[in-house]
Amino acid sequence: MAHRTSQVLILTINPGSTSSKIAIFRGRKQVAQQTLLHSAADLQKFETIWQQFDIRAQAIQNFLKEEHYLGKEFTGVVGRGGLLKPLRSGTYLVNESMILDAKAGVQGQHIANLGCALADHFARLLNCKAYVVDPVSVDEFEPVARFSGHPLIERRTLSHALNIRAATFFIARVLGIDALHSNMVVAHLGGGISIAAVRNSRIIDVNDASSDGPFSPNRTGGLPLQPFIDLCFSSKYSIREIRNLVAGNGGLFAYLGTTDVPEIEQRIDNGDELSRHVFAAMAYQISKEIGAMAAVLGGKLDAIVFTGGLSHSQRLIDLVRSHIQFLAPVHVLAGEMEMEAMADGLLRVLEGIESLQVY
Repeated sequence: MAHRTSQVLILTINPGSTSSKIAIFRGRKQVAQQTLLHSAADLQKFETIWQQFDIRAQAIQNFLKEEHYLGKEFTGVVGRGGLLKPLRSGTYLVNESMILDAKAGVQGQHIANLGCALADHFARLLNCKAYVVDPVSVDEFEPVARFSGHPLIERRTLSHALNIRAATFFIARVLGIDALHSNMVVAHLGGGISIAAVRNSRIIDVNDASSDGPFSPNRTGGLPLQPFIDLCFSSKYSIREIRNLVAGNGGLFAYLGTTDVPEIEQRIDNGDELSRHVFAAMAYQISKEIGAMAAVLGGKLDAIVFTGGLSHSQRLIDLVRSHIQFLAPVHVLAGEMEMEAMADGLLRVLEGIESLQVY
């Protein structure tokens, strides 16, 4: 069916903390892209993310006008899916309930919550439909994965679901297998690290990148619990400082004072032993988490896939590969894939590979 979708025009919108990324696809081929930067001075004027809507929408509209895309026949507009209610994976038509939940912040406020509203705005302008693909709140945990060890705390699934699921479909096409009948461990390596067990394209288990799993450039990942409790009640830190310690000032930054991986690799090349040990430790923890997710899948894997910005580091990939290559073939899709993933999600629906979901 792919030939039917090779010419459809899709606009993708990914709002970030200081930018709005947009891309236009003709089928799966990207034909235009732009990162629209928003100055700190402009954004500081607004108390909430929703007050930023108009300046972001205007910047996107200006780009479409300058590139002569206004008035062209688009099949759909896909926005980044944010912290919505827990959902099955897939592609969703944007509706009023979704936008209301995004505005209410049913699982918290995040800049990605603007994605569905921006998609709806431009779908109306372009006379087509609006969608989101695999929001952050995708939740397909199997029941056993929800137990934490205490009934007051349930394991939750907030992950890089968009990149993770897209990676399974991309690699399945490379391998010539059906993603809907496959087993993969997908490691999204970025500012946060999500490592997922993906069965038949469903994320059945994944670490919470904000509080569990390997440490990352600026997050601690899981910590030894008893010493952490002592730290929390030491009276040395406020709750805000503890939260920043775990997510923002942890990981590589806490040990080495930087999150810049090329800089750290240069330090290692210059003989800095601390940098070498810390970097190796991050790779070690990533490897352990991949092994854990392989166990979730019974050790029957079609592939182990790396994606995200850290996957550009050949040193990191080689360190992890040395621990886990016995499990399955390793594939690398370095960099962020959000724009391609959003377009691919809509195309899978148009091609009949997946069904359109209802929010």
